[in-house]
Parts: sequence; C-alpha cells; structure tokens
Amino acid sequence: MIINRKLRFQLLVQNGFFVVLFLLLVVLLGYLASQYHVAKDITQANRNILTQGSVNVLKQMKAPINITVFATKDDASSGDNFRKGMMDFVARYQREKKDVNLKFINPSIEPKLALEAGVKEDGEVVVEYNKRVEHIIPPIAEQEMTNLLVRLSRTNQQAIMYLDGHGERNLLGVRNHDLGEFGKQLEKKGFKFANPDLTIAQAVPSNGAMLVVASPQVDITDIEAKKIKAHLENGGNLLWLLDDDNYRGLKEVADYLGLNVSAGMVMDTASAQYGADSRVSFASLYGEHAITKNFMLRTLFPEAHQVTAKGTDENGWKVSNLVEVAPNGWLLAEKIAKDAKPTFTEGKDTRGPINIGVALERIYGKKGQRVVVMGNANFLSNTFITNGGNLDLGINIVNWLAGDDNLITIQPMPLKDINVTIPDTKTSVAVAWTVFHAFQYFIPLGMMIAGFIFWWKRRKA
Repeated sequence: MIINRKLRFQLLVQNGFFVVLFLLLVVLLGYLASQYHVAKDITQANRNILTQGSVNVLKQMKAPINITVFATKDDASSGDNFRKGMMDFVARYQREKKDVNLKFINPSIEPKLALEAGVKEDGEVVVEYNKRVEHIIPPIAEQEMTNLLVRLSRTNQQAIMYLDGHGERNLLGVRNHDLGEFGKQLEKKGFKFANPDLTIAQAVPSNGAMLVVASPQVDITDIEAKKIKAHLENGGNLLWLLDDDNYRGLKEVADYLGLNVSAGMVMDTASAQYGADSRVSFASLYGEHAITKNFMLRTLFPEAHQVTAKGTDENGWKVSNLVEVAPNGWLLAEKIAKDAKPTFTEGKDTRGPINIGVALERIYGKKGQRVVVMGNANFLSNTFITNGGNLDLGINIVNWLAGDDNLITIQPMPLKDINVTIPDTKTSVAVAWTVFHAFQYFIPLGMMIAGFIFWWKRRKA
C-alpha cells in the first residue's frame, strides 16, 4: 500500500479521533468511579470490609456519626501515612452508613480546638453520636471502634447489680472460675456495675438494669432471699447462673419462676472430637428468641445441667428455651463423683438434646420484665469465655435483659491474615525484598519496556 500525503492525513485524523474518544472514556470512567462504589473483599477475614456485627450496629444508629481525628499532617517521605490510614479505615464504615463524617484537625496549628476537645496526644480520635462523645487512641481495630459505637448508642445506662459475699463468681474477679474477663467486655460495651449489700439495704435498688446471681457457694440468708424475691415481684430483671440443682437459699425464687434444675449433669459423647471430656457439652440448637436469633456460633458448657421453667396463668411468665446441647449425649439422673466414668442407663438417664437455659418474660406495669436462668455458669468464666461463641451469647443475654434488643449481634471477629512472618535469614529477607519490590517496581517497569519494544517493532514493520 502506497502511503501518500492524503492517506497520511486520514490516518492522523483517525488516530487523533481515537485518542479523543479514549480520553473521553477515561474521564467518563473516572466520573462513574467517583459516583458509584463497589467493593469485593477476597481476604481470609474480610479485613477490607466490615463484619456483619459492625454492619448491624450501624443499621440501628439513625443519627449522624462525627469522627474527628486530631493529627499532624502526613509526611510520606518519612513513612508517616497516619491520616491516609484513618481515611481508609473510616471508609469501611462510610460505605455502610453515608452520614459517617470524618474531619482532621492539626493540633499544632489549632491547639485551642484540641484543648477544648480534651485531646491529650497526637492521633487521638473523638467520636460523637447523639451529643455523646468518646475518645479512642490508635492503633484502632474494627472491634474497638464498633464497641465504642455500641457504647454511644446504648439507651440503657442503668448499672448491672451483682450479688456478692457468698462465694459467687465475681464479675470483677481474676481467678479462673470468676467472670472478670466477661465483666471487662461488658464495660467495653458501656455497662457499669453496682454491688448492693442486701444485708444492709432495705431492698434491691430499683434503678439497676438487672441483678446477677452467679453461682453462690454458700446459702444466701433468708433476709437477702426475701429481698431478691421482692425484686422479682416488683418487676426487676434477673440473670441467674447455676452450677447444680442447689439453689443456695433461693428455693422460693425458683418456685416463683416455676424453675427446675436437674441433679445430674449433661454428658456429650461428641466432645471427644474436640479433644474435650464428655462432661463438656456443645450447643447443637438454639431456641427461637431475640437472644439467639441468627446465632450460629458453637458454644461449650462444662458440667451443664438441664433447666426447665413453667409459665402459669398465676405467674404470667412466657418461657422460651435458649440452648440445647449434646444431641448424641444424655442427661444423668443423679450426681456422680468427679473421678467416676459416666455411662448411660436406659430407663433412668435421659437422651439428648438437653436444654440448659431459659428466658422468661412478662408484662409488668408499663414495662416488660425479663429473667434468664442458665444451668451453667462456667461457660462465662475466665477459663472458657474465649471459646467459640461463649462471649457472644453472654453479651446477647445481658443486652436483652437490659432492654437493648437492637444491640444483640455477633461480635466483630479478629483478623486472621493481617501479618506476614518472614524468617530472620539473609535468604528469606532477599526473597521477600524481591517479591515485594517486584510488584512495586520491576513488573511495571518490565511491562513498560515490553510495550515500548512492541511499539517500536510495529513502527518499523
């Protein structure tokens, strides 16, 4: 083909027109990208998008969330990209809730604003919701930020009252059988604690969210027992954790609730596959209740007992079963020694699944009254609280008793793939350096060189 001046001009116009169209396409794609956002996370723990627990919390927060970061400007030359990191982190929340507002203030330039906000260090973050404010110090993970949002959105500010002085599992205790770690998680969720002395107080304080009786080891006095029953008769909420069928002086309270706890414990033969003793039972089914709605996490209960309750026209309780365990196990009819080998006795023991928790509720005056009884306190102990969904179930129970049903959710999961561990050898460091910088420099540079070579060859053809 002979290329004359006319054909050369036509090719120039054609190529120019193509370049213009290409630039218009780039501009159009840029505009669409700025208006519409689509995110797909392929990391193991979905660490670039929010977990479902955080999404659920944001859905029930109707007012705007204002996040103010007091930090000096980034210095990319020295590797300081704090502001950019915060923008990326908050963007995950902004994708789920459009009125999450982020603002940066340089405390060096505007020290008065930092002083008024009570900021004490560079990088401090102030979060405001419904005229309530909390501070958080980096580094910040999703679980920490979502816990903060839960605290800000909590509607019930009444204290959790807990009984003490009878060998109970203490909500502030550090021993293995105590509930201290669970108590810490409740504090992070915005709960406060009170410890009324019922031997002195005229009654259980009526301004508390609930009373917690966590497996006392000695009998509660008659005076205290009458006050606890009066607390129920007056519409008070109760969380009762039992480790056996010994009510420790609260038999009248159990009768008032129509409660019955088995003498024998649950045996679960499936525990062996998890490397546990048969006295540790695993949940197989959760009841249809607000506490366990959409709850699908595995929970475990060491030495659990069956719990049943009966609602009557007289007491007005509506009873719901919460947790069934050991579908392939059984319930012992009697107590056995700790060193005894349990065996199933036909006609005497009861085959699983076995229910070990009940929720009771009724209308009292203008408000509802709620009670939860669990035939196991050990699942919330410092030893077992981190196993499976034990913490989630405990938090859900307390939220429901406190009346914060909208905060019942699955807790954000910790990240599994956030770190890369490189062995401390020269070969490993060299390989890691090559791999990381190949994607940053070598591969892009190689593609540019290859593109130039192909272009040059075609031009010469």
